[in-house]
Amino acid sequence: MGTLDVLDQPVTSNVAARPDIVNDFSIVIATVNGSGSQTANGLLARTVFKMGIPVGSKNLFPSNIAGLPTWYTIRLSKEGYVARCDVAEVLVAFNPATAEEDLATVPPGGVCLYPDDMKLANSRTDVTMYALPVKELVKQANIDPKLRDLVANMVYVGALAYLLGFEVDDLREGLMFHFKGKVRAVDMNVNMINMTIDWCREKLTKQDPYRVQRMEGNKGLVMVDGNTAAALGAIFGGVTVAAWYPITPSTSLVDALNEYLPQLRPAGENGEQKYAIVQAEDELAAIGMVLGAGWAGARAMTATSGPGISLMTEFAGLGYFAELPGVIWDIQRVGPSTGLPTRTSQGDLLSTYFLGHGDTRQICLLPGNMKECFEFGWRAFDLADRLQTPVFVLSDLDLGMNMWMTEPFDYPDKPMDRGKVLTDEELQRAGEFARYADVDGDGIAYRTLPGNKNPLSAYFVRGTGHNPKAVYSERPDDWDQNLRRLERKHETARTLVPKPVVDKRDGAEIGIISFGSTDSAVEEARDLMREEGTETSYIRLRALPLEDTLKEFVAAHKRLYVVELNVEGQMRSLVRLFLPERAMEIRSVAYLDGLPLTAKFVKEAIMEQEKQ
Repeated sequence: MGTLDVLDQPVTSNVAARPDIVNDFSIVIATVNGSGSQTANGLLARTVFKMGIPVGSKNLFPSNIAGLPTWYTIRLSKEGYVARCDVAEVLVAFNPATAEEDLATVPPGGVCLYPDDMKLANSRTDVTMYALPVKELVKQANIDPKLRDLVANMVYVGALAYLLGFEVDDLREGLMFHFKGKVRAVDMNVNMINMTIDWCREKLTKQDPYRVQRMEGNKGLVMVDGNTAAALGAIFGGVTVAAWYPITPSTSLVDALNEYLPQLRPAGENGEQKYAIVQAEDELAAIGMVLGAGWAGARAMTATSGPGISLMTEFAGLGYFAELPGVIWDIQRVGPSTGLPTRTSQGDLLSTYFLGHGDTRQICLLPGNMKECFEFGWRAFDLADRLQTPVFVLSDLDLGMNMWMTEPFDYPDKPMDRGKVLTDEELQRAGEFARYADVDGDGIAYRTLPGNKNPLSAYFVRGTGHNPKAVYSERPDDWDQNLRRLERKHETARTLVPKPVVDKRDGAEIGIISFGSTDSAVEEARDLMREEGTETSYIRLRALPLEDTLKEFVAAHKRLYVVELNVEGQMRSLVRLFLPERAMEIRSVAYLDGLPLTAKFVKEAIMEQEKQ
């Protein structure tokens, strides 16, 4: 007698009956990397979103190709919260290697779905256990043996559809999106879902309170990952050259360029391409190509992560001192060294801001959401051209590779800013040209581009000492004047970079400072503290160098907390350097374990220090 012929009742919990918990819980799906589960996981997240339920998803995957554990968390929040939660009420335990440990994390009253051939040594009576005949269902579906392991993931999709209330039509629509309309693949997966639902109706009795219900919490929103948003922003910003070397978690940014550039910037009638994407032999070559293209007048970029940034140090210093535009996206991961390639962090802040030996300070943009990933995708080029310098955009794995809800992107609100570029006619009228002269007093010199026909336009690009006319010089006064001019340019940059986002509350003595992907956890933590009677103000920094908005915010609050995803409190160090007179009142809420921060951690860390 087969498994399907046996009534397989779940082990039920002893938790007293409770009201339904609707659109306010998390699902964690524990599988094996390389098993094809990402299709099923992404399908569930998109289906939640299509139902109008605010959703956040986090993909925790190993750095190997296949075989190690992976966890995918889907948070449903009718209140609209998308930060990572500490616990997940619904567990899909499809990885025998981690099942016991995963089950131990489920809160009392939670749910566990698992294959019926998985032996759990420590089953729990305070968790509703649903055993699913995965192998038997897949066998009866008559699927190509090569595809069985992949389609088996649809068993837990079908079970969740039955238990939580997903509709098959919504799941089919999601599969049509994923498989780009390939009906055969869609039908095979939908058939597996339907078979599982039919089995559940006959064999399972729902004994948990969790369910989904349509709402309108996502009206007008779309879902996208930060790397795709960044690539689209770069395209709208006029990128013509992308040179890169593959590295997790930045590769998908260039993949998105490869996908969308042919659609948005098609070849001319003669087949001539209007852009170039070059895979370099390493990160040094990549940034060298970017700076060379920027010198020639192209809008050029690269994408990398911490180890790549380290390799780019010397070229970054050249770009700063020779004043060459270029855009570098750093999708941060955990370091030092190789570190944790598939975990998120904000650990490159100090090293990137001061990247290059000597008195070097780079421009850094700090996106905190999908709209800013898009906006900074094009705005970085304007700043690089205006300031004639490399511009670094510090995203991270959480922003870059996870799916986020967002409002549709805004078209650039102004024409491209190419900065101080002299034409042939302008040089003719001026009668002279000194490449590194501070004509306007803002530290930004005028430049020319190759191809300018005026003989005055020529100059040597130098990483060595030079005078205003770009002539080699070791004179102390030339060196001092040049560094002072670069310092003035950095001060000018303070007035040009994106200003912080500020939410100042009357009567709040506590001011919270953060940047980047910690924003969702901070906003939720503020709500939690407000419910307990503690009001806070909040400033989210969006760029380095820091500017006067931060001074005003700090001056208005007695106690300041800098929330960041690293160990040393790198942004706090920069804030203290910027405002030394308030250094002792600026406290750190810094933590790094490779996972996004939670609201619970942020709230508790601040309130614990409030007791001191």
